[in-house]
Amino acid sequence: MLTAMDAVAVVLVALVAALHLFFLVLEMFLWTTPTGRRVFGNDAEFAEASKVLAANQGLYNGFLVAGLVWGLVSEQDDVRIFFLACVIVAGAYGAATVSVRILLVQALPALLALGAVLLAR
Repeated sequence: MLTAMDAVAVVLVALVAALHLFFLVLEMFLWTTPTGRRVFGNDAEFAEASKVLAANQGLYNGFLVAGLVWGLVSEQDDVRIFFLACVIVAGAYGAATVSVRILLVQALPALLALGAVLLAR
């Protein structure tokens, strides 16, 4: 039987997976479009010059999505914890090297989801 905390954990992990799916789409397919450039604050020249790097970054976000979905489908807390920790580390690194905003957009939701997963155990 799914407890309320289990449900919260599942919803938060799914939200983190959905965010990273969105990041994948932005980085792999929309990077050079007006939407992608606006989200990341890039001009057309930089977006074009860096599109291969962005696509690679998007692919890594896809791996995070796959791991989080695996954790949800398999109902394995250890898998969820591992991939949420990966998201948190990536978010902290991005915040330290690119923009503090990444901490709020990427790491904070994963940290909240991780807390919910741990509390539901």
